[in-house]
Amino acid sequence: MAQISDPKIAFAYLRPACVLLTREPTVTNVETLNTQLKEVNDATLQQLQEYVLFPLRFVLKVPGPRKEKLVHVVVQAMSHVLENTCVQSWETLHDLLSELCLCLSSPTDPGKPADTSEELKLSVLRCLDALLHAAYGDIVLRLFQPVMLPGLGATISLLLALGEKEKSREIQAAALKCLQALTQQCDCTQEHAVPSSEERCAIGSTMASFLPGITMAVARIITGDLRQGHAVTVRAIKIWSKTVGIVMEDMQLQSGQPCQNPSPNLGRIAQLVVHRTQDWVKSTSGKLAVLLKKIISCTSAHQHWRVRLEMVELADHLLATCSQSLGECVGPLLEALVGAVSDEEHRVRERCDVALRDVSQRNQSCSSNITTGRSSSQIFTDVLSENLHSLATSLPRLMRTSDDQKKLFVLKVFLGYLRVLGPFVSVILNSAAHLERISKALMQVDVRIVEERAYSSNIDTSSTSQDSFTAHIQRKHFLYFTDEKIFSVLMEICRTLGYYGNIYLLTDHFLDLYQQSSAYRKQAAMVLNEIVRGAAGFELAIESQGSENEGRGKSVNKEDLKAAVMSVMEEYTSLNNWHLITVSEETDRDRQDQQLLSPPRVFSITNSDVSNTSANFLQVVPSSFDSSSTTSTTSTIHQLNSNIWQLCIQLEGIACFAQALGHDFRPLLMTSLYPVLEKAGEETLLVNQAALNSMWDISKACGYHSLKELINENSDYLLNDISLNLQRLSQHPQAPRVLTVMLTHSDCSLLPLVGDIVQDVLMALDLSYDHTAALFCSVLHALMKALVRWFPTTYNRSSETARSKQTSGDQEVFNICQFLQDYRKQKELAEGIGIEEDDTEDTEALPTTEGEAVEDIDGPDVKAELPTHLSISKDVMERCIHLLSNPSLRLRLKVLDILELCVCLLSEKENELLPLAHRCWPALLQRLTADDPLAVLRAFRVLCTLGETCGDFLRRRVSKEVLPKLSSSLAQQAPISAKAGPVYSHTMAYKLQLAVLQGLGSLCQRLDLGEADLDAVCEACLPYLSCRQPARLQEACLSVFRHLIQVDPDTFWFTLNELHCPSTYIPPDPDLQPVHLHGVGRPRDEYSDNVLKLLKEEFGSVASTVDQSVSEQLIDATDSSRKNGGGLNQ
Repeated sequence: MAQISDPKIAFAYLRPACVLLTREPTVTNVETLNTQLKEVNDATLQQLQEYVLFPLRFVLKVPGPRKEKLVHVVVQAMSHVLENTCVQSWETLHDLLSELCLCLSSPTDPGKPADTSEELKLSVLRCLDALLHAAYGDIVLRLFQPVMLPGLGATISLLLALGEKEKSREIQAAALKCLQALTQQCDCTQEHAVPSSEERCAIGSTMASFLPGITMAVARIITGDLRQGHAVTVRAIKIWSKTVGIVMEDMQLQSGQPCQNPSPNLGRIAQLVVHRTQDWVKSTSGKLAVLLKKIISCTSAHQHWRVRLEMVELADHLLATCSQSLGECVGPLLEALVGAVSDEEHRVRERCDVALRDVSQRNQSCSSNITTGRSSSQIFTDVLSENLHSLATSLPRLMRTSDDQKKLFVLKVFLGYLRVLGPFVSVILNSAAHLERISKALMQVDVRIVEERAYSSNIDTSSTSQDSFTAHIQRKHFLYFTDEKIFSVLMEICRTLGYYGNIYLLTDHFLDLYQQSSAYRKQAAMVLNEIVRGAAGFELAIESQGSENEGRGKSVNKEDLKAAVMSVMEEYTSLNNWHLITVSEETDRDRQDQQLLSPPRVFSITNSDVSNTSANFLQVVPSSFDSSSTTSTTSTIHQLNSNIWQLCIQLEGIACFAQALGHDFRPLLMTSLYPVLEKAGEETLLVNQAALNSMWDISKACGYHSLKELINENSDYLLNDISLNLQRLSQHPQAPRVLTVMLTHSDCSLLPLVGDIVQDVLMALDLSYDHTAALFCSVLHALMKALVRWFPTTYNRSSETARSKQTSGDQEVFNICQFLQDYRKQKELAEGIGIEEDDTEDTEALPTTEGEAVEDIDGPDVKAELPTHLSISKDVMERCIHLLSNPSLRLRLKVLDILELCVCLLSEKENELLPLAHRCWPALLQRLTADDPLAVLRAFRVLCTLGETCGDFLRRRVSKEVLPKLSSSLAQQAPISAKAGPVYSHTMAYKLQLAVLQGLGSLCQRLDLGEADLDAVCEACLPYLSCRQPARLQEACLSVFRHLIQVDPDTFWFTLNELHCPSTYIPPDPDLQPVHLHGVGRPRDEYSDNVLKLLKEEFGSVASTVDQSVSEQLIDATDSSRKNGGGLNQ
């Protein structure tokens, strides 16, 4: 429908509704008028504005109580008029403003909001906003005349009360939006009149009277309940920023003359006028600084990024317009900006970068300061450096007392200052005071580690991919914070110092701290590591800021960096700082053995004295230590733990240096790789892992694809150092560890190079068994493990083939007819029938054998030379024979492990293995029968390996000397384990039972023991078929019987059926004898389940066909025997 454009027609159309509304102010009449107003176009409505607004204003002026519904529809109608017209009369603006404020205020207390519905308040606020937008610029400016101070103040107070105390977010936001429009700060999409400089001066002078109330109330809104939503907070920050900006604007205050002289006829209103003198400006700046700090502390780490973005806008706006008048606020404003440099939201970071660039450019473009005459750029740098010094001073206290969110903000501010200063960092660090405060702050903060957890205790040395290594990265846990972002920012601070600072100055200063006190040594090392990485430009997010444009754009010179690295690394690897004690020395041999036999020790790292800030010792407690340790023991543990962490951080440092130098680090490998390999052979788990991590990082940085390549490429001078140090073992006891690590991580190409060194080790072992046996046995163990890995033997593969053949044989269908024919043939041979035929066949076969024998006799009898790895294995095994009886349990266990590996390697050369097995048998027998249970376990494993390789050679020895004691031990322990609870599985007796049962079956099968020995084994193992035994012992016992069944299936079928027979066996023919088994009809007992399981697995095919196929085969076999004139009885 077309709107009415003729004013006369529109007047005639609206007049009846307006008259009726004046006479009868009802909701229906207001709605009728509102509907008709929407049918008139804007131009026409503008001409009729005063006439249309009169009845609506009249309704609001009617004395007495009014219905909220009526006021609500009246305000809506007025909003429609004001949104589509302009207010050209000051009286209209003034009257409407007063009437709308009365609708919002309480009748009894006009300074407080009325207790009306939220819908009505929201409608009135929207109408008020439309009024302020509809008024002409010169009309609105009359609000800021001194005579309007009381009315304007009442309106501002009312809007602030609504924005602060209302619970509705919409009302809060609408009230603050009206306040923005009232003070000419609106940022909506509508067009706004831009006030001139004189008009801004008039607004600023008037708003100065309300500045305390507005800033305090809005600050309470900003720092209020987070549940009010980010939109309210953002709008409140805008009001605070614009209000302070227009009142404290430098251009207004620097003019030197008041923009407007107040009229002398103001009376008491003159007391409300504020004169912006220098004293007032200075006093106000200090008060605003207090509020600003409170606002910044609540919003700089706000959860919503729009709030943080608005804080950047506030800081940028005030620094751009009020940097001179708000002298005390410049520091907090810069702090807010630099704190947002590292914000997680990219839009905040980008806006912050622009703001900082503008700030820097503005200060650099100014020629002088209005008061001191100094360069504004210098003033800017001085403020930043002073803030940095102040923050560094308070940083240790803040890190100990504040929460993680506050700590993160403070550290981001610290980092932001460094980034904003850029190249000026180097100048600031030349100040001894600044460098001292910053370094002491980092010393107090960085290393407060209370626990470190390793994801894995072993590193896969066979894999060259980095993916298999990432699972072993260690994770640090700190005392004063838990958020990993805090640690990341700390490391970023150190790298930024290294990037912008003087590398020589920083390394010398922190090396001095490293050398001065053990309390700062670990922290200084960690800072030095990151400084070097930062100097090389690694893992550094440098943003493009104005103050950095003239700074260095690339990392430090490689030669300077290399010189700094060499000085730091020389200090790290010096004798006093590298060869630190990391394990305690025990005098009690039994306690030492028990500790050394435990798995790689797990360390619980704690800080027992939190209040002591000068001593940063870290407590590492081995799991075997008793809780009743003495004070001296505890202090020793603290010192050991400090040493462990110092070594870990120094190893990380060497890796950092390699990453910083890249391929230029290769020449330094001659002095750095050997010490790292020393620590890779450490017993302490943390040091060992840190060294392996360092080796991986070094190999990647230097261009090696794996640890194997790293060691092989540098093996010449490594082995040369090992050879020299082995000759002075008392001075270099770590040399064998280096050789151990090299063997562990290399391949067979290293064997020709280490041959001579191995002989030196064996010779040194021969000369001093008592003092060096434990040290050299670790080397020999690593050597044999490497040889087994480099030269895999075939006995494992042959045993797997045999097992596969047995499995396939189990699947063959049993042919009872063939079995009976073979049985008859064997019986005839036993009675002498058919011997002549067999003798003839044997005689025909003899000439070939004799001819071959003759050829063998005529051939040369020269013993072939053994390969290098077998020759080394033979020499090592000979030494093991002498060490098997050593008093040290730890050494005996190590020797048994070496012996097992030697047997594996020599398994292909029986001529060499059997004499050595004969020589070591007496000592091995002692370990099996009269030693600690741990040694018995290892010795039995060696016996099983010997059984796999030597076979018949050991049959009589095992049968006579080993089996009786093993069987007796199993029989004695069976009743105990059957009654034991779940804790029994952690005892040594259980582990010994399990190991014997797991290996006994394969040993019996490999040695092909006789019936008496098998019966003894069967008798000892039968109790373990009971369901009362632990589950793993039952499963191990089942494996024993599976092997025994492979040796003699008939006997053990009968044995099992004697225990429990699942069904009766009826002969299919009367000539066959009935089978009587004791297990038939026996009730279900504790052995039934496992016996049935064995019968089903091993004899399932026979049992399932006993009534059909077996019966038919027996009948066929019987008929055939009768036809041939014989029978089973023959």
